[in-house]
Amino acid sequence: MQVRYGANPQDFKKYNTQEIRDEFLVEKIFSQDEINLTYSHIDRIIFGGVEPVNKKINLEDGLNVKKDLGVNFFLENRELGIINIGGKGKVIVDNKEYVLDNLNALYVGKGHKEVIFANVDKAKFFLASAPAHEAKETVLISSDKAKKIPCGDALTSNKRIINQLIHPSLVDSCQLMMGCTELLDGSVYNTMPAHTHERRMEVYFYFDLDTENVVFHFMGQKEETRHIVVKNEQAIISPSWSIHAGSGTSSYKFIWAMCGENKVFEDMDNIAIKDLK
Repeated sequence: MQVRYGANPQDFKKYNTQEIRDEFLVEKIFSQDEINLTYSHIDRIIFGGVEPVNKKINLEDGLNVKKDLGVNFFLENRELGIINIGGKGKVIVDNKEYVLDNLNALYVGKGHKEVIFANVDKAKFFLASAPAHEAKETVLISSDKAKKIPCGDALTSNKRIINQLIHPSLVDSCQLMMGCTELLDGSVYNTMPAHTHERRMEVYFYFDLDTENVVFHFMGQKEETRHIVVKNEQAIISPSWSIHAGSGTSSYKFIWAMCGENKVFEDMDNIAIKDLK
């Protein structure tokens, strides 16, 4: 598990391209028959990918949880969100099996001792975990149960559908929220006009891009923006002080995972496009 530390917005202004990438971009999310995790000290989120092909994979594979997390088992003081971006797969939580089809989500509450990922037909699981203060019910959310919010316009190249999966209207989590945003054909801009939410950080995981296309992810404070070129199945760590938006050279999807002080979506500071620099 790699570790990333927090970044000061004043220091960020001085970063060169490689320093920005080293600090905020996670290039390797999936490896066959492995679990890849990143621990960010920004709100202590853990995120990554699991791609079981020929064997089952335990959430704790490759970890020394006593050393890495200071606990007896991964979810002793954490909750977990999982979204399957591939074909059918299974997640076994303390011997209870959940079947996840494409873009299904599973919320796993604090206190479960064993989480195992298994393949059925080319499953790929993106996951995010946040500290939790109490045990909550484990819930499977199918894609057809997602809260779907159409937004944007084809005229501004940002027509998209926000699929809220681990969201207060569907799941009672402690602080973790997750969903998937789909850009419709011909649209390339996400989260534009941009915003910040001082009380929550966010991770963006971009996928469904072919090898010839990329996303230019925009970050930084409104008067000091920068960009990172992101390829398929790579993720960005976004601090609370940073905008998080992007423009692709084609349509794409991305998973967003948030944690922090609250779960109020309206608690954000909107930024007009004309005010960006």
